[in-house]
Amino acid sequence: MQAILNMSKKKLTKKTKSIEESLWDSANKLRGSVEPSEYKHVVLALLFLKFASDKFEGQRQKLINEGLDKYLEKPEFYNQNNIFFLDIISRWDFVVKNSKQNDISLKIDTALHNIEKKNKSLKGALPDNYFSRLSLDITKLSSLIDTINGIDTLKDEGYDIVGRVYEFFLKKFAILESSGKGKGEFYTPKSIVNLIAELIEPFNGIIYDPACGTGGMFIQSVKFIENHNGNKKEVSIYGQESIPTTYKLAKMNLAIRGISADLGHKASDTFSEDLHKDLKADYIMANPPFNLKDWRAENELRDDPRWMGYDVPPKSNANYAWILNIVSKLSQNGTAGLILSNGALGAGGEEYKIRKSLIKNNLIEAILVLPRDMFYNTDISVSLWIINKNKEEKKYSLGTQNYHLRNRQTEILFIDLRRWGSIYEKKYIEFTTTDLHKIVKNFHNWRDINYLKKYKNVPEYCYSASLEQIEKNNFSLVPSKYIEFVDRDSKINFDEEMKRIKGEFKNILEEELKSQDELKNALKKIGYEL
Repeated sequence: MQAILNMSKKKLTKKTKSIEESLWDSANKLRGSVEPSEYKHVVLALLFLKFASDKFEGQRQKLINEGLDKYLEKPEFYNQNNIFFLDIISRWDFVVKNSKQNDISLKIDTALHNIEKKNKSLKGALPDNYFSRLSLDITKLSSLIDTINGIDTLKDEGYDIVGRVYEFFLKKFAILESSGKGKGEFYTPKSIVNLIAELIEPFNGIIYDPACGTGGMFIQSVKFIENHNGNKKEVSIYGQESIPTTYKLAKMNLAIRGISADLGHKASDTFSEDLHKDLKADYIMANPPFNLKDWRAENELRDDPRWMGYDVPPKSNANYAWILNIVSKLSQNGTAGLILSNGALGAGGEEYKIRKSLIKNNLIEAILVLPRDMFYNTDISVSLWIINKNKEEKKYSLGTQNYHLRNRQTEILFIDLRRWGSIYEKKYIEFTTTDLHKIVKNFHNWRDINYLKKYKNVPEYCYSASLEQIEKNNFSLVPSKYIEFVDRDSKINFDEEMKRIKGEFKNILEEELKSQDELKNALKKIGYEL
């Protein structure tokens, strides 16, 4: 009986669904009236309306609190804070109130059209007459609206909900249709973007992303500036995106946050049509498509000025084309952080020649290997490259802090983070705030003029390699060739260890049998025979 009582006392834990999972489940109810590939467009358009309304209502309440009720319907009292003024028919509560009406699709289209018409930054970003054309089932659409109504879009303003939902839906659709992972395009998780921002410190000047996706890098850059008491008006943002729907999402995502950006006049491929040819950026943050094949024709772009001084990147893989594009866009003191698959660290052929030249030109500052399972729709192992046009000694200020960097021209820092991070949603890995602080501090200590007092090589974590050591390793950037590995197995007495494991296993079996006997006896007492 005691065994039964013990069993009854165990708490049943209810799995908490993420926002993305809840939205997918709700959107999946649309099946039959809309293709799964359209889910993300339906959801993100509604999510945009909710986001815009939440910001509008927040400013509206602020005006009320300040006794400025007479200005509640004055657009300038919203626009001055980079918040869209919404007419009554464009507000989320109006959509919710009418969600069960037969003309709800028309009302949503009208709301979106009205917002875009009155805000130049959204020109061409929002879907036109989209919901009316889909002829969605009213009951199912109403259910989706109810799900979105329960989301607090302002709970964590550093959370790029648009980008995350978009990438989550790409993953789900790929599984549903068995259509693969797309062209290597993955939304960059917030903790990785935060890490890049903290390492390259995009405080003022020009920020550029050649494969900007839904704009997540820019959102975290602005957040970095705000967290360090900087002025976001002191940065200019430039980006480019090749996929039209993603390009529109980026414009929408940035506009709703009051972030001004030049993403070019249209969606376009960075290699075949560079929309920012003369740009020189102070900071570049990028997560370009991994291992992109056939990114150019055999005789195309062979004389492109972006490869000047280097071998032409092979058409079989665009990884080094992205690197050279970024190097060509950096200003004299520019710094970049970009994510690439680990295969780029030791690739041969033309890539080897390019990598050798990059290293000899003192452009690579650090290589950080990241944990697996950080992305929603791939478990590919990736690395973060820090590229710096100026590794010489210099002084600079960031907010109220003054820094003095040493000359690092003949060194590269390698950091292995594969065992770092914590698990969320039972599968995915993210860096905690503590993780980020430790990694960033270690990097900055290594660059500091007093690095001999602040930095040291740590086995299985970090190593500062000299150019001479890298040459001996045939210009490989694979961290394991430099970071010391501790062979713990050599110190294990295997005979004793096996005895210990057998003993523990025997105890576990005995406890299990004892527990089963107790359960049988308890069931017999209440008249139940096994």
